[in-house]
Amino acid sequence: MIEREVDLQTEDGLMNTFITYPDEGGPFPVVLFYMDAPGKREELHDMARRIATVGYYVLLPNLYYRDVREVTYDGSDAARRRMFELMGTLTIARINSDTRAMLDFLEGEEHARPGKVGCVGYCMSGQFVLAVAGAFPERIAAGASMYGVRMVTDAPDSPHLTANRVRGELYFGCAEIDEYAPPAMIDALDTHLKNAGVRYRIEWYPGTHHGFAFPQRPAVYNKAAAERHWSRLFALFERNL
Repeated sequence: MIEREVDLQTEDGLMNTFITYPDEGGPFPVVLFYMDAPGKREELHDMARRIATVGYYVLLPNLYYRDVREVTYDGSDAARRRMFELMGTLTIARINSDTRAMLDFLEGEEHARPGKVGCVGYCMSGQFVLAVAGAFPERIAAGASMYGVRMVTDAPDSPHLTANRVRGELYFGCAEIDEYAPPAMIDALDTHLKNAGVRYRIEWYPGTHHGFAFPQRPAVYNKAAAERHWSRLFALFERNL
């Protein structure tokens, strides 16, 4: 496997990004990996590696680069406060801008296959998957949102508002017990996507809690559900990339 840390030029500065892909056989289809709220870290690097091992070129950017290059989250009250502060700096407009920078960067990458790309986002970034699929319909061919939050809101930039532009296939994996993504929001999303004519699937994971796919969260990690999510993710990418 090849691994690199690269600073990508964006409109707002340099976005430090973890990149990984197989060491032979390319160029490879691209997957954009949007981090969850605790930030870019080794746990996510390992998940990016797992995607790459089955034949993908994966980019995992630090979305908090405007404020910090690295985040250490230890679960303390202070760390949680800082996490929510950093989350508050992100907007759909900023994520779209950062995604454009990633797509521009890929044009010069010989190991990245041109054309359609996929994306995956967890928790905080589930909404970003839906947003970029609408913002870049000509490029985003597949997107997976795992226990994504704030996908249907009253905000003028709510990501569901651009769903009618989506051309790719979307997958939404939902935890049965999730205060951050309650059933009412998922039901509203389901109705909206259906009316917008989007190709999508919403799947509930029985008995799971928010964050169930992260192995380093023993209180919520569910191995069986996590493995199912990998199966769904790889099938989605294989169909579309």
